[in-house]
Amino acid sequence: MDMKTRPHNLMVSSEFETFGKALDEIRQDVMDDLGRRDVDHIKGVMHKQRLAEIMGRGLIHFSLNPVTWAAGVGLLSASKILENMEIGHNIMHGQYDWTNDPELQSQSYDWDNVCDADSWRKTHNYEHHTYTNILGKDRDYGYAVLRLDDGVEWKPWHLVQFIQYGMLSGLFEYGVALHELEFDRVKSGEVKLKDKVPFLKRFAAKTKKQVKKDYILYPLLAGPMAPKVIAGNALANLGRNLWASTIIFCGHFTEGAQTFREEDCENESRGQWYYRQLLGSSNFTGGKWLHIMSGHLSYQVEHHMFPDIPAHRYPEIAPKVQALCEQYEIPYNTGPFSQQLKTVLKRVGRYSLPPEESKLSAFVPKALKTAFGV
Repeated sequence: MDMKTRPHNLMVSSEFETFGKALDEIRQDVMDDLGRRDVDHIKGVMHKQRLAEIMGRGLIHFSLNPVTWAAGVGLLSASKILENMEIGHNIMHGQYDWTNDPELQSQSYDWDNVCDADSWRKTHNYEHHTYTNILGKDRDYGYAVLRLDDGVEWKPWHLVQFIQYGMLSGLFEYGVALHELEFDRVKSGEVKLKDKVPFLKRFAAKTKKQVKKDYILYPLLAGPMAPKVIAGNALANLGRNLWASTIIFCGHFTEGAQTFREEDCENESRGQWYYRQLLGSSNFTGGKWLHIMSGHLSYQVEHHMFPDIPAHRYPEIAPKVQALCEQYEIPYNTGPFSQQLKTVLKRVGRYSLPPEESKLSAFVPKALKTAFGV
């Protein structure tokens, strides 16, 4: 990594080495302490998630008025959020493989959304976490749909990327599920569509399974009340998608989250890898249940550095990481949830506009530029 490209504090190789070792020690201290309370945490969340699903589906099916039906939708949505965020995402990162509990194994767990688990382990666990925020390598950056950095060439269709952002958020599970398709590379001819047939078959099978469960099986059990069950399940999935998208964006695309060039990250050391995770990630503050409902991705900085540590441990790790950042004068990006979300929306808006050197820039109202910080 060519540290001359970094916009602030410069660290020499020896400092990166000691910085990396200090973070390795933080990680090892937790790994040495793993035990009963970690199992109790995830099993407890799983119990609450199942209870919320049972209650939610029951209220949706048997509700006699809009209020109890809406309560059922809320509970089912909360259930899906817990299963995806705190349970599925963290288990599939291998955070509980050490337990040897068949229910908690990363390679066999399959979650409640249309994204194929094997595809997720490839595109997220490996590609995203290895090449975090490296333009051209980390395909999670903008999801090949949004322009969120000057390193991405502006196109006229970026003017409507707020609409694209809304659609991506509402259909987030499908956006994530189709990540392995690499549509942009297929479109350019870099990848042949026929090579993606095995993936598309897995995607179709998983989608069929989810659609059958939420929109055929449970509605059939409701008989003549099937329409309200279909509507309830659809709204619960929408709620989960919007929430997951918001959490992910607040951890990756806030105002202070930095991007990198491929040449910046060649032959990077362990310490430099940690450094990149810090600069490219964002945390947000809040109460206990906000952290749980976010899958503890409210501590995205710590998650990017220690993806295999049980996520409920991040709150106790974060002060140590922040203190280390202060020691080395490295920015530690954190703030209230609402403030971080505000900067995400501002970033989406700013990069939807043509750059100043573009001829089209003259036609953008000054008030709009000011609103988005252009």
